[in-house]
Amino acid sequence: MGIETSDDAGVYRLDDERAIVVTADFITPVVDDPRTFGRVAAANSLSDVYAMGGRPLTALNLAGYPQGQVPPAVIADVFAGAGEVCAEAGCALAGGHTVRDDEVKFGLSVTGIVHPDRILRNSTARVGDRLVLTKPLGTGALIAANRAGQLTPAEYEALVTCMTTLNRIGADLHALGAHAATDITGFGLTGHGLEMAAGSGVQLVIDTGAIPQLPRAAELCGIGFTCGGTKANASFTGEAIGLPDDLDPGMVGLLHDPQTSGGLLVSVAADRCDELCAAIREQGALAAAVIGEVRPAVTGSPYLLFLG
Repeated sequence: MGIETSDDAGVYRLDDERAIVVTADFITPVVDDPRTFGRVAAANSLSDVYAMGGRPLTALNLAGYPQGQVPPAVIADVFAGAGEVCAEAGCALAGGHTVRDDEVKFGLSVTGIVHPDRILRNSTARVGDRLVLTKPLGTGALIAANRAGQLTPAEYEALVTCMTTLNRIGADLHALGAHAATDITGFGLTGHGLEMAAGSGVQLVIDTGAIPQLPRAAELCGIGFTCGGTKANASFTGEAIGLPDDLDPGMVGLLHDPQTSGGLLVSVAADRCDELCAAIREQGALAAAVIGEVRPAVTGSPYLLFLG
């Protein structure tokens, strides 16, 4: 697997029983605490392996920071936070590389493993499947609000918990009846959902009322706590998605909201949906919300249809 359908990672077959999953991702700081930032960045990077149905094996730190402007102890804390999350995932942190940069950036290059017959792609959703989301939306809005000092301690804790929770259920999804998966990150639910629908040649129909969200997420989107990525996502999806005319602007913003270390969007056989959701909850995921279904594509209709 390569870049053909903008999938979450590359996959290289070693033999009939093993394939390696390879990915790299790094981000700028989304919180002030360096150890927490390291945890978030690591969970965000590992998610791509889980989204392919794999298990992470090794990771390498990727770091950039302004020379002489960031105390070594701060960078050490970022690395320590990443190491904690890698240990939680059972992934060996094997080294890495740092470069000079104008701003702090951090992430991981991750190698995982998956059986070649159990790869989860973003382009294999089937008509009749149910759509399940494993984390609430809203990290982009809450990050923006936090930077402006507008989050309560409880809201900040919910944000950090969301961004540092691993999508480890991804490694078990194929056995639970999943046909396709992707993680919801920078392109938001609309962008990543559109990639799944178009790649699979189907229409995804999503009930906006069933979408889990972080505290006040739609409200914060509605009063302007967004980023450039929100507008870019709206422009990218354009007329390929359908939104109700009377949908609240805050909810529209939330659908386009770029996520940091977001959840998995899973397309699962309808008769396995309850089993899969129960397993997701047992794994400690933050949500196991059935938000829609997969229908046949209709000529002239949007690939991604939201119902209010």
